[in-house]
Amino acid sequence: MNLSRLISSRIRGGSKGTFSASIQKVAVVSIALGLFSLLLAFMILGGFKEKISEKIYSFSGHLLITKYTLSSSFEESITVDETLQNQLSEADYISGWQYFAYKAALLKTEETVQGVVFKGVDNTFDTTYFSRNLIEGVFPKVGQENYSTEVALSSRIANYLKLGAGDQILIYFVQNPPRFRRLTISGIYETGLEEFDDKIIIGDINLVRRLNDWGDNEVAGVEVFTRPGTDNDQAQYQLFNELSADLYVENVREKYLQIFDWLTLLNRNVVIFLVLILVVACFSMVSILLILIMERTQMIGILKAMGADNTLIREIFVSTGFSLIIRGLGWGNVLGLSLGFIQYYFEVIPLDPVNYYMSYVPIKFDLFVILGLNVLVCLLISLSLYIPVRIISRIQPIRAIRFD
Repeated sequence: MNLSRLISSRIRGGSKGTFSASIQKVAVVSIALGLFSLLLAFMILGGFKEKISEKIYSFSGHLLITKYTLSSSFEESITVDETLQNQLSEADYISGWQYFAYKAALLKTEETVQGVVFKGVDNTFDTTYFSRNLIEGVFPKVGQENYSTEVALSSRIANYLKLGAGDQILIYFVQNPPRFRRLTISGIYETGLEEFDDKIIIGDINLVRRLNDWGDNEVAGVEVFTRPGTDNDQAQYQLFNELSADLYVENVREKYLQIFDWLTLLNRNVVIFLVLILVVACFSMVSILLILIMERTQMIGILKAMGADNTLIREIFVSTGFSLIIRGLGWGNVLGLSLGFIQYYFEVIPLDPVNYYMSYVPIKFDLFVILGLNVLVCLLISLSLYIPVRIISRIQPIRAIRFD
């Protein structure tokens, strides 16, 4: 065994029940709590970004293709022809797409009237992706030869109208002359996002076509899903240049910019938190190692008198500090990952969905982030060990042996 490591292990093993042992425990606890806090912060931030992005993309895709116009009317349509389908299928960055159409409407019960936007979809709609948002019933049957009278309401609209899955409701479409239909509620969804839950109901696109006198190949737009790892800004630019001049491509991130800006703000706060934790952990480690050096001043003097050089003595205390770092990292990972797993599977910590878009604290396990935090904490605190050991070279053997 290396001499410095041998002496370091004897120091750690022989300090049980002493002040030195208490100081070492403080070091381990401070490092463990620091890593524990960082792991939770990054897992929660990753969970928020993933869950909220999934909710938005399950409703709107990553890119939106609509008619190039200055009007915001729901009555504008584009024609889905073979050329458009070929352009979408040949783009290697596109994983899928689905068609949609909107129609302004009023939901009416005996007691209440609620303004909504009817979103018509067909059998290209990714129900598997959207099913994570369903909390009651099933997704409406769409894409039939005629049109389906089933719709899915948000839990917020359903609660306001005092309706549930299986109930029927009258819907009045805003046009001249107004038309109404009696629809059946097949399912209730909940995203926690006001942009969707406050106004969107989902039904058959053929109903919108019938009301607008559209052909079977007319839609309001196309929701495009990009492949994982795709730069959506670049994909938007490339797709816009490939499509005909009368079509416009919009990045969904820009459409819901306020939500993504909120996530960016959270990301900035976590980075500040990371810096503060690292500064506190490094300062704590420097202070603790200084105390250990002062407590072992006589031992340092004896070792120097016996011929040990400053390098050997520095290695002893660096080895002692590094062992404390490893123990702290071990406990920090155990605590952080354990609580993360408990929250991931049991959702024990709730949230107010009105303010946080979901009813529980989300967790995302990213192996790269977990390993990166461990390496960063270990590296920076290890480098900080070389600050206090520099005073060893100033210790004189005679004064050190007499030190009390």
